[in-house]
Amino acid sequence: PHFPLSLLVSQAGTAAFRICAFNAQRFAEGKVNKPKVVDILVKVGGKVAQRVPPSCFFPLSLSRLNPMGFSFPRYDDQHSYSYLTSPLLGRGNYQERYVYIYRNQKTQILDYYTYEDMHPDRPDVFAREPFIARFSMANKELPELVLIPQHTMPSKAEAEIDALYDVFLNVQERWATEDMIFLGDFNADCGYVAKKRWKDIRLRQKPGFHWLIGDQADTTVREKTHCAYDRIVIHGECCLDAVVPGSARPFDFPKEFGLSEEEVPITFGKETEMM
Repeated sequence: PHFPLSLLVSQAGTAAFRICAFNAQRFAEGKVNKPKVVDILVKVGGKVAQRVPPSCFFPLSLSRLNPMGFSFPRYDDQHSYSYLTSPLLGRGNYQERYVYIYRNQKTQILDYYTYEDMHPDRPDVFAREPFIARFSMANKELPELVLIPQHTMPSKAEAEIDALYDVFLNVQERWATEDMIFLGDFNADCGYVAKKRWKDIRLRQKPGFHWLIGDQADTTVREKTHCAYDRIVIHGECCLDAVVPGSARPFDFPKEFGLSEEEVPITFGKETEMM
C-alpha cells in the first residue's frame, strides 16, 4: 500500500511541536525487505526532529511492517512513540492507509474517525476518505489540535480539495472545534488544478483558511517540474497564532540526504512547527 505519514513530534526541552507529512509510495513487503529503502525512510522520519539533539532522533522504523502498523525498535531509546493507522482506503486494487506517528509522552490521540463520504449534495467524492485525528497539545491557548491528512486522486483533485470544506464542517459539528490543519499531497497545481478554478474551491475561498504553502512553491523532487502539489492549510485563530512564523515549508529530503530522484517519492515532505 501507499502510506501517507503524518508525524507529530514534541521537541525536547520546549513546548514546540513539529508536524510533518510525507508519502511512502507502494510500501509493501517487497520494500520492507530492502535495507536501503528502510534506511531512507528512517532518515526522512528523523528529519522531523531536526535541530534537536541526536537523542531525539525520530524512530520511524519500518523494518517490520505488519497489516496493522509499525514496529519501533532501537532508533530512540529515550522516548516512547505510538502510532495510529487508518483502515485500508481506496477503490479497486489500489488502496492506501493513513498513518500517524507521535511521541506519546508529549501528546495523545483524544479521538479519531474516518470521514463518511456521504454528503447529500456531493456523495462519494473522495477516492480515499480523510482519516481525522484529534490530539492533545502542550499549549494553554491551543489545548487540542485536529489533523486532517489527505492524498487526493489527481484526476479528482479539484473536487476533493473543495470537498475538504465539507470535512471541515463535519469536524466542526462533531468536536465543536475551529482549530484544524489540513495537510498532504493535494495534487493542487499544474495539470490537476487550473488557476482559474481556485475561485470555485471553497477551502480556498471561504474566510478563515490560511494556506501556509502557497501557489509559487515547488514541492516536487523532479528538476524538470515546478508544481505546488503539497499543501498545509490551517483554520482557527488559536492554531494560526501557534504556528512558528516561516516554519511551514516543503522539506527537500533528497538534497538533505544526498538521494537521487529514483530513491524518493515524486513530492517533498511538508512540515510546520507549532509553539
